[in-house]
Amino acid sequence: MKTLLSLAATAALALTTTASAQSAQERLDDRYNYALAAGYKAMMLCSAMATSERLGGSRTEESVHEWELTGIYPVLDPIIRDLPYEIVRYSVDGMANPPVYQVRVEWADDMPARAATQSVNGGCYVEPIGASLAEPLPLSAESANANVADDGWTTNSAVLSGSAKDRLGDAAFDMSYGEGSRTTAALVIRGDAIIMERYAQGFGADTPQRTWSVAKSIASTLVGIGLLADGIDVNEPIGLNYWRQGGAPDLRNQITIDHALRMATGRYSDTPGNRTDPLYWGGSTVDETAMRWPVVHAPGTVFRYANNDTLLAVRTVDRFLGYYGAEDLLSRFGMDRTIAETDWRGGYVLSSQVWSTARDLGRLGQLYLNDGVWDGERILPEGWVEYISDPSGPQPEGTDWGYGAGWWTFRRPEGNAFEGIPDDAFAARGNRGQYVVVVPSRDVVIVRRGEDMVGTRFDIAAFTRDVLAALEEGGSD
Repeated sequence: MKTLLSLAATAALALTTTASAQSAQERLDDRYNYALAAGYKAMMLCSAMATSERLGGSRTEESVHEWELTGIYPVLDPIIRDLPYEIVRYSVDGMANPPVYQVRVEWADDMPARAATQSVNGGCYVEPIGASLAEPLPLSAESANANVADDGWTTNSAVLSGSAKDRLGDAAFDMSYGEGSRTTAALVIRGDAIIMERYAQGFGADTPQRTWSVAKSIASTLVGIGLLADGIDVNEPIGLNYWRQGGAPDLRNQITIDHALRMATGRYSDTPGNRTDPLYWGGSTVDETAMRWPVVHAPGTVFRYANNDTLLAVRTVDRFLGYYGAEDLLSRFGMDRTIAETDWRGGYVLSSQVWSTARDLGRLGQLYLNDGVWDGERILPEGWVEYISDPSGPQPEGTDWGYGAGWWTFRRPEGNAFEGIPDDAFAARGNRGQYVVVVPSRDVVIVRRGEDMVGTRFDIAAFTRDVLAALEEGGSD
């Protein structure tokens, strides 16, 4: 289907100033923002629909517009929903709704549409700005049909009373934990069983959503798996191999795996560290975007939250991931409904670009409850849980949260400011309200998924505290 460019979008082309009043750079930036908005829209439509269909479900265009494409970055939000788009599907004999091949979004009269294309693993990648677009080849029905096994979860309804589950579930969805927050899933696990689970209308146990920066904790996990397999220590240099004339070493050669996991490489980038728009929406590659920045601080001395640092850490296990594939490695501990997306050259974008279900993120938490062991097999190195949850490196400023190695912690080196939450608790956190909280001492995992409006925040600490308190009380009112 193809939408029509509305009057609102046409008016937005003028943005806030007239063309005659803009500098050449401002006009260039405006044009770039339209290219990014089109890439953002193409990726969200393609990924949401393709991953859901790959896992045996479905997402409608209307649902993606309502959730993923509403309440986003202020610069892109007024533009994005009205950009004309086309969903191109494969041709499959006998199939009424064949898989998505590509989503194309128009953004400029003199340039090709921005496009996101489904990859062989069921995720999508964004094509470079200006890329020419090809038509899909026919698919066989065998390769097009989804085949997803049961996820193997058990439930234990006796741990929390019905009234406690209703109270916690209602509060998670009615903005009690943040005005403007929009919860799509809330899941509580104790031990090996689900004890509370609720979804927004249109979402369910098999609905994948973008993890955003929860992917960083998944990346840390994959790095741990690779380091165990290859016998590599986190304090070894990453091996950037920069050398100056005469053989003098570059300071970047001192960056270790630990520095990258702890957001302490000391590297510069020309945007805030959480904004990697050229890679996420612009069609650049991991190598082009993340690898070549200079250092402005000695490695290991300053915390700076940066997507590029996670991508650099993943580089240490590139060959390992390339051989086994992220999906196969994640399935070793039950994350069978998780798809790790790549750039158009096949580089994993594990700082954000992963689509997963709430239940699969529960499996991630369970692996850490089990000290990195799954079905009797050690998946993560011994001591990895303590390592990733130890805020021993440089710490973020202006927050009560600490940072470990790819995971956030509820304690900082100076102590725990979160009353009612044990010191050993740690969490994966992502944009728009993605959370996985692990509390080893209470044998509990809490997963919250959302599509929170920009500028709003779900209070995951308060929700965690209330869940733990209800469990302490045995679920009674």
